[in-house]
Amino acid sequence: MINVTGIELRNPAILAAGIMGTTGASLIRMAREGAGAVVTKSIGPEPKDGHRNPSMIDLGYGFLNAMGLPNPSYPDFRGELTIAKKDAGVPVIASIFGGTQEEFTDVALGLMDSKPDALELNVSCPHALGYGASVGSNPDAVETITNAVCEAVDIPVWVKLTPNVTDIIAIGEAAQRGGADAVVAINTVKGMAIDIHSGYPVLGNLFGGLSGRAVKPIALKCVYDLYAALDIPIIGVGGIYTWEDAIEMMMAGATAVQIGSAVYEGTEVFSSIAMGIEQFVTERDYKDISAIIGIAHERI
Repeated sequence: MINVTGIELRNPAILAAGIMGTTGASLIRMAREGAGAVVTKSIGPEPKDGHRNPSMIDLGYGFLNAMGLPNPSYPDFRGELTIAKKDAGVPVIASIFGGTQEEFTDVALGLMDSKPDALELNVSCPHALGYGASVGSNPDAVETITNAVCEAVDIPVWVKLTPNVTDIIAIGEAAQRGGADAVVAINTVKGMAIDIHSGYPVLGNLFGGLSGRAVKPIALKCVYDLYAALDIPIIGVGGIYTWEDAIEMMMAGATAVQIGSAVYEGTEVFSSIAMGIEQFVTERDYKDISAIIGIAHERI
């Protein structure tokens, strides 16, 4: 067990937003596969179809996606969230997005009847015009939005940060000033691919966000830096495929980790990571799992 912002998790391996989180049934399935908590697909103020295809490609070393935040909007998602809360058996975190503090607040309040255990503010999607990183690269906007949501709800608020900024610490500090209970680091890294035979960009949106193994060193550095600067917990995400990856991220400063791209290789990843962490902690004779959090900072 591990406590994250007052929420008890049976293990620190959380389903990341955007992966298998579009329905109550899929969230329940990931919980039954061993996830310690699950995060929904990002839900916004109005329905969005997302970007035209191709919207996702496998590069071999990671995925490049430009989904464009497709979602049914919060009024139509409440039922799915209620289903997940009823039968998942683990904490359910609602990921939300908007273009303004009013939109974020409207979505947050609109989902409260479904009783999510926490909210994750998506201010970091790199390929949705007017949303995500368009908001999350501005410290003042992040602080204002975070503060507005924190004042509107009485559950923990996590803020998911973009790595596509000059200084992620400044954004993390803005979230902390706004009252965030935790930050999630990181969302995908801007990237693109070009078809050399036609000369055209591959993605329908021209560019997208890189996830998977390739981004782990970036995520690790961001978590390490944020841990040294912030007083609130960090949930690490980006390139976590094995229990060794999870341990590394926790040693950098993450209290828990989120798994996204690795789910494509098998949903057993959650139980595999959870068991690996437990065995590591036992064999190394640590008092408990929390003893490894931030340990890399003590080695310098």
